[in-house]
Amino acid sequence: MAGDRDKTPITEIRRRDRTQDEDWIRAFLHAGAWGTRATVSEGQPFINTNLYVYDEPKHTIYLHGARIGRTRSNIEAGGPVCFNVSEMGRILPDDVALEFSVEYAGVTVFGRCAVVDDEDEGYRGLQMLMDKYAPQLQPGRDYRPASREDLDRTSVYRIDIEAWSGKMNEKETDFPGAYRYERFRKPSPFSSAGTR
Repeated sequence: MAGDRDKTPITEIRRRDRTQDEDWIRAFLHAGAWGTRATVSEGQPFINTNLYVYDEPKHTIYLHGARIGRTRSNIEAGGPVCFNVSEMGRILPDDVALEFSVEYAGVTVFGRCAVVDDEDEGYRGLQMLMDKYAPQLQPGRDYRPASREDLDRTSVYRIDIEAWSGKMNEKETDFPGAYRYERFRKPSPFSSAGTR
């Protein structure tokens, strides 16, 4: 029954054959391109897409965002957060519509998020983000590193990970009729030629 799920741990995955171990979870968090963070305010969930970096030694995730706004207010209220990183593989067709499936991989993190008030930690979190998303560029050579003024213009957030789960559905390479969704989807704003 649906209500029985309320009694299970938040990290329990129904399809245990798709559960991944902690080494897989750590590797997936390091490799993920972006994630979504969910916060709650007065029972209303809110979700934001974010660039992020996983700090394995500290078992935390760093993100940044606006100095003011709903996300910061929700985080300052101190409620729990959830963060998800995922990827989509191939569509897996079947003769019966209900049996269509999809390959996927994802990690869901549960914990608490805080505004980073320590200046050194704030610089470190921002530099870790730069190192992840622009590894080919060097601070002081290719760009000016974050300054005190920059830190005053943004919020650096830290998710302290309390629990997590990872899951993957992947089929054999020659799965009959498997195809990539991108073959048929309509163009997105980022699929036009050139860059912005």
